[in-house]
Amino acid sequence: MKLRILLALPLLAAAPASETDPYAPGREVVAKIGTIVTPEGVQETFEVTLGGARQMVNVRGADRANPILLFVHGGPGAVELPTAWAFQRPWEDVFTVVQWDQRGAGRSFPLNDPDALAPTLNPDRYRDDAIELIEQLTKRYGQRKVVLLGHSWGSAVGLAVAAKRPDLLHAYVGMGQIIDFRKGERAGYEWTLAKAKAAGNATAVRELEALEPYPGPGEFSIDKMTTERKWSVHYGALAAYRDNADFYFQSKRLSPEYLPADRKAWLDGSAFTIKAMFPQLAPLSFAHVKRLDVPVVMLLGRHDYTTPSPIVADWMRELRAPAKKIVWLEHSAHLPMIEEPGRTFAALLQEVRPLAGR
Repeated sequence: MKLRILLALPLLAAAPASETDPYAPGREVVAKIGTIVTPEGVQETFEVTLGGARQMVNVRGADRANPILLFVHGGPGAVELPTAWAFQRPWEDVFTVVQWDQRGAGRSFPLNDPDALAPTLNPDRYRDDAIELIEQLTKRYGQRKVVLLGHSWGSAVGLAVAAKRPDLLHAYVGMGQIIDFRKGERAGYEWTLAKAKAAGNATAVRELEALEPYPGPGEFSIDKMTTERKWSVHYGALAAYRDNADFYFQSKRLSPEYLPADRKAWLDGSAFTIKAMFPQLAPLSFAHVKRLDVPVVMLLGRHDYTTPSPIVADWMRELRAPAKKIVWLEHSAHLPMIEEPGRTFAALLQEVRPLAGR
């Protein structure tokens, strides 16, 4: 069975590094357009050691004096760096943006022995890796203003950081936020099944009803999740108004940061990571978190039923924080940075950037 990314499907095949790469000319154009040329700008990729594991970090920004925005990607294992070229450039005028390939993911996957790394894959370790990374970034760039943006699985990492070390952050931003994983899986399943029934899709209904009880007691089943995602993606839970997210996954082929060998590492790392992590996610919940000592902004896709937005909205109503705000992206599902890039950037500029001060 081919393992697939937990919160973003489907995976696309990457060409072996030995084959001629037809995307190289396009990557060269994208690289030239995206080159940071401002005198105080930063554009670098480097290796860090977090929790004993070697990991890759990419940093881009027009002015080192800007606050740091750490993007914590989803999955587990669904690195965002190879897609960032498609949406991130405007962010870099007001933030120093950090993309981090988490342990076992993307370009970090080949840096460590998988057998040694596998026992370290657990939610607390990812949280503590993020904390260590923030501490290293603030020293490296002499910048204490840090915003953490967690997307999808990365929102579980990010919210855990905000709960444990609010002193490190000027704001926490959730996008595709996870609050209660089991509850979210159930809500997404019920939404998808209702869509299939309304469409008269007998095949989808039969396959979905065969999953009951979904997600089921105990550990989660990767097989069940894969079938549920097949149909939830089809009905627009990942990308609104679309029956697939090929436009998103294919964008990775034009990334200047990801050569064919890196795309293969992304595929291998996501399969490795999800196999280790998915069974551990059943009890993952922040329902008990009623207070955070950091401003919180949620960027919620109105159509997101991969990590259902209504659950997040209910949680936010009860949350106590120095400041809190929900920004609804009315034409987005789980990928608002790609689906509505202008409105996503506007929210970051208008609602988040002021929280980091001048």
